[in-house]
Amino acid sequence: MMTGRAEITCAEIICVGTELLLGDILNSNAQYLAQQLACLGISHHYQTVVGDNPLRLARAIAIACERSRLIILTGGLGPTPDDITTATIADFFGVPLVENTEVLADITAKLAQRGRTLGDNNRKQALLPRGANVLANPQGTAPGILWQPRPGLHLMTFPGVPRELRTMWQTSAIAYLQAQGWTDGVIHSRTLKFWGISESRLAAKVDDFLKLENPTVAPYASAGVVKLRISAKAKSLSAAQQLIAPVAAQLKGMGGIDCFGEDDDTLGTAVGQLLLRHQGTLAVAESCTGGGLGAMITAVPGSSAYFMGGIISYDNAVKERLLGVSSQALLEHGAVSAIVAEQMAVGVRTQLATDWGLSIT
Repeated sequence: MMTGRAEITCAEIICVGTELLLGDILNSNAQYLAQQLACLGISHHYQTVVGDNPLRLARAIAIACERSRLIILTGGLGPTPDDITTATIADFFGVPLVENTEVLADITAKLAQRGRTLGDNNRKQALLPRGANVLANPQGTAPGILWQPRPGLHLMTFPGVPRELRTMWQTSAIAYLQAQGWTDGVIHSRTLKFWGISESRLAAKVDDFLKLENPTVAPYASAGVVKLRISAKAKSLSAAQQLIAPVAAQLKGMGGIDCFGEDDDTLGTAVGQLLLRHQGTLAVAESCTGGGLGAMITAVPGSSAYFMGGIISYDNAVKERLLGVSSQALLEHGAVSAIVAEQMAVGVRTQLATDWGLSIT
């Protein structure tokens, strides 16, 4: 049995939706909320995913009440019969659902803007637990709630639509948590990104940094890119940034490792920045990637300033005819070889009259 619940200060996330359990959609809400809690300095130890089942959801809430003081629920606030979150919460805490006239008016107005009238299914969304405060939804018809159902226990609900949840979090939830005294300090992170080195090799090179406590440095890899996340906890964002800055500068200045960007930067943005800085133009020749390289480059806004185009030369005859790859190189070395890749890059640069040619084969 767990005791001392009033002394437990961690938050817990419960995501409701059978589609999450089945893996039909990615649980981006849990990721976003976890990141936001970290930024606010709120400890968060548990995440639960529950299907659209009242009994199992009630059990998840009961477990959360025993170990957390802030429970955040997402999903299950819609107008359909399987949207059971609000009713389950009210039933669990033994309070009735009461129709909120302001919420009802807001839902009616939003439906009217879409050329629709209020039906019983949407009217259900205006039923909230008695005593709960409304967490307004500026974009949709599903409001959330901010509620203290018991002394020392805070509960928040959000719709499952990520765009709506994020807006509600930024416009209302953060202010609520600050007012309740939850945001004692912040945790801030910067992520440095490296290419051309394995996670184990990078970890070995920065071993001394991995022993730091505040900020901490942790390596991880994803999709061909190795990253170092530097995280610091402080009383304010600026103080956390000051703790991180010298460590980031030392890591970026180390020899033998190439940091191409930070946070949201991609290899595509890094290439684009280099080309813009040097006023260069680029063309690509691809074989096995089938246009993937060009797609990565053109995914960057403004890439038309430096990217001229590409040639997908999947067949060897196309390599010869359009890119000038020699039949001898193909015969002696094969299409997947350094010499063929070089000839493809030279060929596409010539064909499209660019400063740089880049190839993959």
